[in-house]
Amino acid sequence: MWNSYMMLSSLSRLGGLATICVALSEGQTSGPDPVDPHAADREQLLKIFHDVEDSINAQSLERMAARMDPRGVVVWANGEVSHGPKEVLDYYDRMLKGKDRILEKYLTKAKLSGPARFLGNGDVAIAEGTMEDEYFPTIRGPFKLEGKWTTTIAKVNGEWKVMHLHLSANVFNNVLIDEAKKALFMVGGGGIVAGLVGGWLFGRRRAS
Repeated sequence: MWNSYMMLSSLSRLGGLATICVALSEGQTSGPDPVDPHAADREQLLKIFHDVEDSINAQSLERMAARMDPRGVVVWANGEVSHGPKEVLDYYDRMLKGKDRILEKYLTKAKLSGPARFLGNGDVAIAEGTMEDEYFPTIRGPFKLEGKWTTTIAKVNGEWKVMHLHLSANVFNNVLIDEAKKALFMVGGGGIVAGLVGGWLFGRRRAS
């Protein structure tokens, strides 16, 4: 059970990078809004980020990594940091493709807490929201986990790129913690029963 908890810490929000990007453009399903000065940018984000979401749910991070700036940074929920697309791909390979992988696959969805906010001259956008991930571990059955994210995206040479992504999960209240608590309760209950039985047998032995 502890291994499952450690797995949660290592993987929680791996799928976040793709879904964060998609969430930035959530709700932009029609043409550019002439009232919104950033309507054209939102339209570009929509096309890019849907492609990113499809790539991660297809277990192919190459397209997702292509949306990152070479200077981009991802802070995973376990505190591990990936610098640039190559390290993001290395993290993915280690978690899902290597011989010691702990996941067979994962699926992800994201929601935006509010509209993406544009800064400066409109060439930087920030957003935040929630995520729902479904994991398929190699050592146990699948489970779902909720988390939160924040991200910064910048327009570099006319193209939007992910510059920073920070992922987090509730380490005190999640499905794996609930399982661990249940296991501890069962172990504790079993210890009490064993103690009572042992005491009864010891008492009978002394009496005889």
